[in-house]
Amino acid sequence: MPLRIYNTQSRSKEEFLPQAPPQVKMYVCGITAYDYCHLGHARAAVVFDVINRYLTQSGYKVQYVRNFTDIDDKIIRRALEGKKDWKEVASTFIEAFQEDMVALGNLPPTHEPKATEFVELMQEMISTLVAKGIAYASGGDVFFSVRKFPQYGKLSQKNIEELEAGARVEVQESKSDPLDFALWKAAKPGEPEWDSPWGKGRPGWHIECSAMSTRLLGPSLDIHGGGRDLIFPHHENEIAQSEASYEQPFVRYWVHNGFVNLNADKMSKSTGNFLTIREVLSQFPHEAVRYFLLSAHYRSPLDFSEGNMKEALAALDRLYQTLQRLGEYRPGKKTGTFELPRLLGQLESFPEKAGEAMDDDFNTAQVLGLFFEGIRSINKFLDASPSAQDAQQVADHAGRCVEWTQQCLGLFGSPPAEYMERRKEFLLRSLGWQEGQVEQKLEERRGARQTKDFARADQIRDELASAGIALKDNPDGTTSWAVK
Repeated sequence: MPLRIYNTQSRSKEEFLPQAPPQVKMYVCGITAYDYCHLGHARAAVVFDVINRYLTQSGYKVQYVRNFTDIDDKIIRRALEGKKDWKEVASTFIEAFQEDMVALGNLPPTHEPKATEFVELMQEMISTLVAKGIAYASGGDVFFSVRKFPQYGKLSQKNIEELEAGARVEVQESKSDPLDFALWKAAKPGEPEWDSPWGKGRPGWHIECSAMSTRLLGPSLDIHGGGRDLIFPHHENEIAQSEASYEQPFVRYWVHNGFVNLNADKMSKSTGNFLTIREVLSQFPHEAVRYFLLSAHYRSPLDFSEGNMKEALAALDRLYQTLQRLGEYRPGKKTGTFELPRLLGQLESFPEKAGEAMDDDFNTAQVLGLFFEGIRSINKFLDASPSAQDAQQVADHAGRCVEWTQQCLGLFGSPPAEYMERRKEFLLRSLGWQEGQVEQKLEERRGARQTKDFARADQIRDELASAGIALKDNPDGTTSWAVK
């Protein structure tokens, strides 16, 4: 089955036919670097990381570009509030974003350009649009004349007569039409500025992505992506200025991910309804966060809650416990029956079925469902107390399933023992304990038992239990401990 991608512009799934296979040109709008990023940003980053991974796994050679907006009203405002240089603000939050991406397990894009590195090309594009009569200068600003681009609205499917000024389209007296958007902004006192044919100023937001994508990938892209909130006006404006400049189709497939909701509303910095990536990663392991973000289809809304995160964490625990059980398997008491050929067939078919799910518009939720069907079958198989030889066959097949999923989704890449140890450490931190403190309590308890101070030994056990730390004892002492 060929890969089919939902194209926002056509509102339908279309067979993926890149311009020059096996080359794929993919551009994804990155962050405006003025603050720490929230979980909505994490979803976009993880979604397009997975798309990049799967296309690469499928044999494509992907040129993946994700930009940084490092000059913007919000950056300038943050710098003024903190009495810092705007470059320092942008640099600080670009570095923080890159740290977050590593923490989430994302692969780096091919290029991560900064807007300020492409101002000269932006000016060239603006000059072309002015020369064509599609843009006009007014009081040091330059605006794109929306009504002179007849196809305006084709992505968002908005009727131009009904449009109002969008989120970053400020109504100004210098505009000929309130729908026109800024390509160049005249300098204001105390703000960063560049020389230009229209006077000192700085670029508008929308022109940045057109310039960066053109320089690094050419004037026509295979995939352009971002969150749904970018469809209008940002991506609509990108189409207008790029196609008016280069007179060829700008993007073949527009891909947009759904929102992450908190308290039933979209996460947003402007409303204060958000959790930063760092806040969430301090509460939950990165693999659980990644699993949660991929547990629904990328176009669907995703509701963040503590309950949903705990479900993701429980699923990971089941997976790694099963893999550990399989890897350390020893025949024991038989508690069921199971057919080995059926299980091996199920595991052998996983890569093909998972690939079919990914070919259906990158359906990661279906891939995870298939994977955990296999995990349930493996547990039933182990309950039947198979031979060590049969268990090894299953382990080999399961390992190939894990490897496929790790390469494609960036999940399940840890050795089970390593995951379980990290899990214990994470749970301890969440309880406000460190492993050394637990061991110190256990040593104290061993001393109490040796001196037959059983009341004190029981007191220490109860103290640990109340903190969520369970001990496993035998007549010789404590054999192990676990975090509930």
